[in-house]
Amino acid sequence: MCCNLKSENSSQINGSAFPDLNSFTHGSMGMTRLLKRWYAVHRRDLPWRPPMGTCAPVNPYAVLVSEFMLQQTQVATVSGYFLRFMKSFPTLSALAAASEQDVLRHWQGLGYYSRARNLLAAAKRIEADFVGQIPGGVEELSALPGIGRYTAGAISSIAFGRRAAILDGNVARVLCRLKKIQSDPRQPETIKLLWHLAEEILPRRDCGQFNSALMELGATICTPRRPRCPICPVRSFCQAFAAGLQETIPAPRKSRPTPIHARWTLCIRRHNRWLMERRPSAGRWAGLWQFLTVEAGRIPPTSAAIAAQIGIPIGPLRQLGQIRHALTHRRYIFTAFIATALSASRSQNRKWIRLEDLDDFPLSRPQLKIAEMLQASISGLQCPAE
Repeated sequence: MCCNLKSENSSQINGSAFPDLNSFTHGSMGMTRLLKRWYAVHRRDLPWRPPMGTCAPVNPYAVLVSEFMLQQTQVATVSGYFLRFMKSFPTLSALAAASEQDVLRHWQGLGYYSRARNLLAAAKRIEADFVGQIPGGVEELSALPGIGRYTAGAISSIAFGRRAAILDGNVARVLCRLKKIQSDPRQPETIKLLWHLAEEILPRRDCGQFNSALMELGATICTPRRPRCPICPVRSFCQAFAAGLQETIPAPRKSRPTPIHARWTLCIRRHNRWLMERRPSAGRWAGLWQFLTVEAGRIPPTSAAIAAQIGIPIGPLRQLGQIRHALTHRRYIFTAFIATALSASRSQNRKWIRLEDLDDFPLSRPQLKIAEMLQASISGLQCPAE
């Protein structure tokens, strides 16, 4: 990897001085010992890790599943989903044999559903190309669906003990503070530098434990705001702390206006069933089910206008409520309405479903909230038999 690094006492990255890598690597030997020692005592007992105080081996399949789930999602959110997922799909073979709809249903509420589809595709590829054995090399792992450089390094090092570097948000923050890197860690040149550092400081053995310790340090001690420097095991190595810059490094992300997308969601009833549709196989919430949802207009909707959009005549609209849903780069406002269908709808991607059967269909979080709101609004009402 070319990082344009000089062999002098310092390099310049976006105007900030950066000490020679050789001196950093030499000094990191003591840091490695301190970090491993701290991790052995203070690491969190997470369901995909062997229990503390045991000699149980690492389960590569558990590492694979957890790393997919942890992409862009915090540990606290993932733990419960991981346990339920592993109960239903305890082995890679069981996952590879599952349907996409079943996997999406178990992923329901976790978000970023392309991860679930990629995990299923990776499991099928491993079954077909590696006789059901998860490969340990970064190159083989990187060729699987949904696995990038970081995920490949994490699986390779943690599950198989290979000498593979990792660089996620937590590790990038730790490295930026340790070496007082004041350039934006999201810029390509800084990313190259950080990957180089992550590779240089890897110990010769126990790389999985070291990588896990780096991530743990970033998640629990070297946090984005108010880092817990007084109890940091490697504080004496931290140049940002020495300069009093730990609160300003790394450079914050530049704020951008968040676009708002308005949608109308139609809870359409016929006898004791509700009309649901499956979303397209590509795009946001791909393959999930929803109450019929259309882009909101500038004026309040009418039954005739909605009927023209969805292709089915309906009775008067009654507003059910609103759901707001925020994603990383956009926000949604779903205004839900209840209406009665005046005729049946026949479409390959639509089904009339009883509310009590919704658990069999994967829904996005906004649609789950609308379903809960709908159930609360009709609780106690008797639906006529079909």
